[in-house]
Amino acid sequence: MGRGIEGASFEGTGYSYTLSLIRGKHKMSILYCLMEYQPVRFNEMRRYLGGVSDRTLSRSLKELEADGLVARREYPQIPPRVEYSLTERGASLMEVLDLLCVWGERNRPGD
Repeated sequence: MGRGIEGASFEGTGYSYTLSLIRGKHKMSILYCLMEYQPVRFNEMRRYLGGVSDRTLSRSLKELEADGLVARREYPQIPPRVEYSLTERGASLMEVLDLLCVWGERNRPGD
């Protein structure tokens, strides 16, 4: 039997914290892309995701980088080259994302 909800708060849970890191437009898709194909350049990721604007992708990558999930590496060359990859912290989250993928494969309609 479940515990009573009175006095409980969702905000302080580990689940809430995890959602705060991955919530947002395309963040889960970005992490999945990096899990499968890292390192990935900005334009490669934009093409892979399809339909995401440069501004939205850039903002999401900056937020993931600020949260320590994604690393950005600049190469000093012309034209400029930037690659994104998962940090160790980001890679540790991939176990959870991989379970979501498995669930989706098992429960996708028509399979």
